[in-house]
Amino acid sequence: MPSTKAATALGTGAILLWATLASLTALSGPFPPFQTTAIAFAVGGLGLMLAAILGGRAASLRPTPASLALGIYGLFAYHSLYFAALKLAPPAEAHLVSSLWALLIVLFSALLPGGRLRPAHVCGALLGLGAATLLVWDKLGAGSGTATGPLGFVLAFCCALVWSSYSVASRLLASVPSESIAVSCLATAALALVCSRLFETWVMPADFVAWAALICLGAGPVGAAFLLWDIGMKRGDVSLLGVLSYASPTISTVLLVALGFTEATWSLAIACVLMAAAAAIATRAK
Repeated sequence: MPSTKAATALGTGAILLWATLASLTALSGPFPPFQTTAIAFAVGGLGLMLAAILGGRAASLRPTPASLALGIYGLFAYHSLYFAALKLAPPAEAHLVSSLWALLIVLFSALLPGGRLRPAHVCGALLGLGAATLLVWDKLGAGSGTATGPLGFVLAFCCALVWSSYSVASRLLASVPSESIAVSCLATAALALVCSRLFETWVMPADFVAWAALICLGAGPVGAAFLLWDIGMKRGDVSLLGVLSYASPTISTVLLVALGFTEATWSLAIACVLMAAAAAIATRAK
């Protein structure tokens, strides 16, 4: 069982992996959201299950009814909303709106047994919120240039509510092995596949880049990251991880700029400084 510091460090690893989520989603091409969810979670769930079996921890794969229900709620609902948001709104801005879950985790952590908000956590979270607001303020009215832009931002905000509540509630199930998240991933893939077949037209990946992006999406930010995050939420410092999560949208936006999916602006540079300050302030609280 990892210590609080070790679990927090592992949770930080998930944050770094999630920084690639928006870029990989954009690189994968114009896939319908349920299809994207189904493929990514099938890859991630099978990878986590194989790793647990090879590591001699197959018995830890069995979830409890409560952990399975919570896992499906968090994974299926969040990612279906997230992938839809990225298709309906500019990817950088939609990702930053969804990243408000970091602020909500900091606030919700006070509701946990023995939970306590430090002033530095609140200050850091508000700085992160200010940075995210700066980046999307001039985009909210225009959206993506179509009528679906505002809807994309609404879905992104719903992402924040779902993920923050799921993450904080995971602390209440700390006795359940984190490897069991693999079953929740596969259940999410099955549900997404059913929804895709009912409501979407299946699209084949266009080229090798699209295939590679989908596989990396499942193996990294949709696979390994969930295992690391589950450990962090169950054993680590929840409020600190919430503030440090603001590093993810910063890195994510820089990657989107580097790949040509969004433009570099002064507001982006200022937001990066604010987010770095938020993480530094929260870290000093420890």
